[in-house]
Amino acid sequence: MFNRRTVLAGAASLGLTLSACGKDSEGGSEDGSEGGTVGIAMPTRSSERWLTDGKSVVEDLKARGYKTTLVYGDDDPKAQVSQIGKLIQQGVDALIIAAIDNRSLNGVLRQAADADIPVISYDRLILGTKNVDYYVSFDNEMVGMIQAHYIIDKLGLEDGKGPFNIELFAGSPDDNNTKYFFDGSMTHLQPFLDSRQLVVRSGETKLNQITTPRWDGPTAQKRMSGILTKWYRSERVDAVLSPYDGISRGVLSALKSGGYGPDIKPLPVITGQDAELASVKSIIAGQQSQTVYKDVRRLAEAASTMVDDILNDRVPWVDDSMGYNNGVKAVPAVLLQPTSVDRTNYDTLVTDGYFTAAELK
Repeated sequence: MFNRRTVLAGAASLGLTLSACGKDSEGGSEDGSEGGTVGIAMPTRSSERWLTDGKSVVEDLKARGYKTTLVYGDDDPKAQVSQIGKLIQQGVDALIIAAIDNRSLNGVLRQAADADIPVISYDRLILGTKNVDYYVSFDNEMVGMIQAHYIIDKLGLEDGKGPFNIELFAGSPDDNNTKYFFDGSMTHLQPFLDSRQLVVRSGETKLNQITTPRWDGPTAQKRMSGILTKWYRSERVDAVLSPYDGISRGVLSALKSGGYGPDIKPLPVITGQDAELASVKSIIAGQQSQTVYKDVRRLAEAASTMVDDILNDRVPWVDDSMGYNNGVKAVPAVLLQPTSVDRTNYDTLVTDGYFTAAELK
C-alpha cells in the first residue's frame, strides 16, 4: 500500500468527478485491510444520539471485517486528546473523530499525520488543522432551515399573522455545527424579525448571546427560567428556536415551572434535533413540537464506507469538495439530508426501524 496521504490529497483535488468509484465500493473490504483497526472517538455518553452513533459505527465496521476501539471523551476536551493520542500509539489504521472542542485537536492530529493515519471528522468539523482528511455529516444549514420553517408555518407568519414572541437558543460555542444551524435558521427567521412579526423580548439575538455550552439541557433550563422571570411576567412566549432535543427538554422544564401547560396557558412552538426517544415521546404527548430526524445509522455507514475506501486505496465519493473550510483547508464532505418530524409523521421513525412502536408508548 502506498502512502495514504497521497491518495487523500488526490481525492481532494479530484472532488466530484470520481463519484462512481466511491459508489462501487459500498460492498466492503476487498483486500489487505481486513483485520485492520479503526479508532473511534465520540464526545459524550450523556446524549442518547452519541451512544447510537458509537454503536452504529462499530457494528458497520465490524461487518466490513475491521476491528474497532471506541472511546468516549465525556465532554472533556483534554481527555479526548489523550484518548486519541493513545489510539495513535496503539497503531490504529484510521481515526473517526467527533470532536468535543473542534479547535483542541491540532497537536494530536499532527501525530496522526506523522503516523500516516487518515482522519475522518465525524458530524462536527474539526477546525484549524490541515490534518483532517474528510468530513461526514448531515446538511447542517438545512437542519436550521427546517426548524425555522416549522416555526414560520405553525405561527402562520407567511399569512401575515403576528406579532409573536420568540426566544432563540443555539448549541455549544465550541461546536462548528452551531453556526451552521443558526445561520440556516436565520435565513428564514430574519425577515420576520426585521418586520417585527417576530419579537425577541430578551433582545438576545446574536449567536454569542444564545449559545449553550456542551449542548447542556440544565444550562438551557437556567437561561430560559431567567428570560421568563425578567421579560415575560405579563407576556407569553409563542415560540422557542431550539437546535437540539436535550436543550428543548431543558427549555420545556423551565416553561412548565413558569406556568405553561395545556391546562393553564399553551406551550410555545418548540423545535429540536436528533429525534431522541424522550423528545419523541414528548412530541407525541403534545409538549415539544418538532425534532429534526437524522438517521445516524446512515451517517455511521457513510463514515465506514469512507474508511474502507481509504484503507483500500480507493478515492472516496464526496458530494461537497469545497463548501466546508476549516480555516486551513477545504475538507471534502459527505452530507446527508435530515427530515422534520412532529406529531403528524413520527411513525416514520418506526417505519425506518429507528424505534419500535413499543418504545414510543
